[in-house]
Amino acid sequence: MNKIIKAFFLGILGAVLMAVVVIAVIWGGEIRTIMSVENVDGNPFLYQMEYKAAYDLDELIEQNIDSNGKLLEYVIKKVGKGLPIKIKSAQVADENGQMNTFNCTSFQVKNQEGDGYLFGRNYDYFKNPTMVTYSYPRDGYASIACSDMSHFGYSLEKVPSKFISKIMCVASVYAPVDGMNEKGLCVSIMALPKQPSQQDTEKPNVGTTIIMRLMLDRCATVQEALELAESVDICHDTTVGSGYHYMVADASGDCAVIEFDPEGGWETMVVRKEDGVNSMLVTNHLLSPKYYTEFPDQKVGNTHSRSWWRYDVAGQYIAERQGIMSLEEAQEALDLVHWKDLKWENGIVEDTQFSNVYDQSEKTLHLRNWNTYETTNTFELKSE
Repeated sequence: MNKIIKAFFLGILGAVLMAVVVIAVIWGGEIRTIMSVENVDGNPFLYQMEYKAAYDLDELIEQNIDSNGKLLEYVIKKVGKGLPIKIKSAQVADENGQMNTFNCTSFQVKNQEGDGYLFGRNYDYFKNPTMVTYSYPRDGYASIACSDMSHFGYSLEKVPSKFISKIMCVASVYAPVDGMNEKGLCVSIMALPKQPSQQDTEKPNVGTTIIMRLMLDRCATVQEALELAESVDICHDTTVGSGYHYMVADASGDCAVIEFDPEGGWETMVVRKEDGVNSMLVTNHLLSPKYYTEFPDQKVGNTHSRSWWRYDVAGQYIAERQGIMSLEEAQEALDLVHWKDLKWENGIVEDTQFSNVYDQSEKTLHLRNWNTYETTNTFELKSE
């Protein structure tokens, strides 16, 4: 009888161990990623994570993902591996296409200390949790990037406090809104209401944030980023109610804004930083000569978010310093145009969710989150 009982328990133990091995093999990377999620300095709305699971951008490109819904379906398939996991994005526009139009300021300036450059960026949206994601892909550049966690299901009432509630965080690697890689290449995204690019050629489709992940993983220079953008069709989610343009800047000081022609079949338009100039600035209106105007025009950009006012105020501050600034001055430029409880005409209240300054030489991120805006959290991108 004792031998039977012993054999029974040994059988159970063996089955448990086998299950553990199977889980480790199938979900090992995802489990390590989820376990790395933690809040920063006790801030309940600021998190960091090291993405440790494998991902294949070539496979992602083949999916022709052109909407947030399709992206989340892809993430669920990759992470869940058949399990019924659900992720719901908060990105759903109202009837005016205004609900989720995030409104941002981004610039590159020459670093006053040394020969490098600083990349500044305000992410103006709502009060949501923020994720800082480290990524070390096997076939790409290491990077550090920020995500708005509402894009993959989180809110002030729903934060990743326990293992199960952290599962959705793995989606952040596919949803950066700004970031920098180990070569010092930086990229950020700015909204353009009712201008969703729908490029339609024989090239593969890539979605709003996927193009940014591709640039961070595969590009060391602005020129490489521009060539990558031309190799795909960039398609913004039409259900969101917004289009976008992108700023990309490299460690040498080259900088450009990638835009799409709403009257020309969404053909790519590129605005480059002028030769001999130390800085470049973009907010939420088109800079391309075909559309650029010094006065607010809703056909050109976001008049709700005072895009032209921010462009003038930040631009004047930068110009007064000939585009050469310290970290503190770069933060001040962002502070001058950051929002706190800005109320729109339709009653929506907007905030600057976070203000970032990336040091493109030191490979550091200096972040101020909306709920602790007077505090700077510094993150360093290290080689594995």
